[in-house]
Amino acid sequence: MTKIKLCGLSRPCDIHTANELLPEYIGFVFWGKSKRYISPDQAEELKKTLSPSIKAVGVFVNESPEKIAELISRGIIDMAQLHGGEDNDYIKRLRQLTDAEIIKAFRVRTQADIEEAEKCAADHILLDSGMGSGNTFEWEFLRGIERPYFLAGGLDQRNAAETVKTLHPFALDVSSGIETDGKKDAAKMTAFVKAVRNRS
Repeated sequence: MTKIKLCGLSRPCDIHTANELLPEYIGFVFWGKSKRYISPDQAEELKKTLSPSIKAVGVFVNESPEKIAELISRGIIDMAQLHGGEDNDYIKRLRQLTDAEIIKAFRVRTQADIEEAEKCAADHILLDSGMGSGNTFEWEFLRGIERPYFLAGGLDQRNAAETVKTLHPFALDVSSGIETDGKKDAAKMTAFVKAVRNRS
């Protein structure tokens, strides 16, 4: 079954909805330039009310491995998602500090980007059209991929079911597609989860 990650949660009501829907993952964004940024202290409060069955993923861009490991050790997040220029050497350093699973995101523009992603040392790879751009990329590039992947970019309740049926990704990662006016929308979150699970 295709797993679900609801990313960019920032309010107690977002967590409440997630607890009702029980996606496998939710995301907290710790990149300061993102409109979905929350502080570690805010995330810590939200994590306290998150269902233990849901893994909290911290989203980072070129953050120090020590800072990421600290948030994991404090129990604020369960996994790390890397969206910057982090390479396999960086991942190796992070693994020396924590046993938590690591997701590495790749911006897909050419077939070469897929080939690079398949060689990545992270536990999981995430394929996106850009850094939270909300747009899809050319899914034809995925035809020959052998490694399981998180898929992000341009997803919402209208195309989620067809995406699962066509591509069978390991997980779908959605953020802007479950928002209204820049805030998470409980109805859209619910519709997205139902669409994925009805096709999985």
